[in-house]
Amino acid sequence: MRLNWPLRMSANVSRTYNDAISALNSLQSNYANIMAVRASGERKNQMNIWEMQEWSRRIGYSTSDFDKLNIVHITGTKGKGSTAAFTQSVLQQYSDKIHKIGLYTSPHLKSVRERIRINGEPIGEEKFARYFFDVWEKLDATSSATDKFPHMTPGSKPGYFKYLTLLSFHVFTQEGCDSCIYEVGVGGEYDSTNIIENPTACGVSLLGIDHTFMLGDTIEEIAWNKGGIFKKDAPAFTIDLQPSAGLKVLRERANERETTLVEIPVFDDLKHLKLGLAGEFQVTNASLAVALASRHLFKLNIIPQPLKMDKDLVLPAEFKKGLTNAEWKGRCQTVLDGKITWLIDGAHTKDSIQAASSWFKTQVIESGSKKILLFNQQTRDADALIADLYSSLNPEVKFDRVIFTTNVTWASGTYSADLVSMNTSKEQVDKLEVQNALRDTWLKLEPSCKVDVAANIESACDLVKTYEEPVEVFVTGSLHLVGGLLVVFDGK
Repeated sequence: MRLNWPLRMSANVSRTYNDAISALNSLQSNYANIMAVRASGERKNQMNIWEMQEWSRRIGYSTSDFDKLNIVHITGTKGKGSTAAFTQSVLQQYSDKIHKIGLYTSPHLKSVRERIRINGEPIGEEKFARYFFDVWEKLDATSSATDKFPHMTPGSKPGYFKYLTLLSFHVFTQEGCDSCIYEVGVGGEYDSTNIIENPTACGVSLLGIDHTFMLGDTIEEIAWNKGGIFKKDAPAFTIDLQPSAGLKVLRERANERETTLVEIPVFDDLKHLKLGLAGEFQVTNASLAVALASRHLFKLNIIPQPLKMDKDLVLPAEFKKGLTNAEWKGRCQTVLDGKITWLIDGAHTKDSIQAASSWFKTQVIESGSKKILLFNQQTRDADALIADLYSSLNPEVKFDRVIFTTNVTWASGTYSADLVSMNTSKEQVDKLEVQNALRDTWLKLEPSCKVDVAANIESACDLVKTYEEPVEVFVTGSLHLVGGLLVVFDGK
């Protein structure tokens, strides 16, 4: 349904992008609330989906309206964002048949607008603000039955991620997108994106252990949650490299949902193709993207039949071009800055840290330059991650200096507005508790290494810039760190 939205009230004409970001940030859960939920053991449940359906109703949509967006739905623990980027880039090669491709992903690096893209580009600030306040005002003007929805009291709004998900559906519908790709936030079964009823295809990238307080701490539990996005008659795809226990559960979930699960090999043709995203592991994400794009194009009658998912598949030229042209910043990204080579990957799980470390090793193993590690992880088990990183690189790569920083952007102690996070303990950040603990852990591993603690990303960069000789800097541990670093690079 393409709605004719009323003009905003004149009192709100001056509402800007910065106003929208301030309002959006007010929807974040604070650290104390997050800790209370974790301590209670409460997990997302079906109410999360019912509430999203109700929020949608209140801004003028039935969830069936989103069928017209022709959505590819992607989940997984590692690589789902890269898979989405590859899929979008392949579909872009068919722009004579697909005119507007929406892409919804999370988290963002520098700007919230990155989460909502059309034809690969974040929507503009003016458009973001306009659509943001469309939704805001519509929610203010409507209400829900509190006996059915006790958390949806008058004047209340969805949380940060729910609001952005709601906003994305509104943007893509109003902009007339005829294909969309949605990356799940967390899990799948109860994720805010899972109000999608009739996707063209569903994909599950590599499974691993993450978000255990919400999804469970076994591969089986996590696979159950991820398989929750499967829908009747919408083919599901996953990679054949999944852990066997997880694959078994995904097969069961596909049967429950009355759909097929196709297990995708790594296509031989990809091994000879220079993918747009660096890292040897990207061939698995690219293979999954090939399957998703193929099914989507077939569903839309753009190709006469889906590609055969055989290992020796010869990829069409459009697919090769799309995979080669794909971009996804912050993942295996290299930035040259004079004598400094920044090697950046926002890895934040055990598997992704190991993969990022492997990539870094291949980039620097034959180099004689000094090597620096810039690391942070504020919310997960940072000690375990840094130990995984060390063991992945040792003894082939040794760091001359290690810098542990917070995710605070500027030396003034402030954040870029788009990067404000209320999900961490301000006291922990101010006292550098995580960073000091990481320093102690690293010194036990490498007692002779020079280790610094920086209160913010700008100051950490200044430490790196003191070197007059060439240096290679591995930046990893957190996408929030990566985003802040890219903002510092821009100087804004």
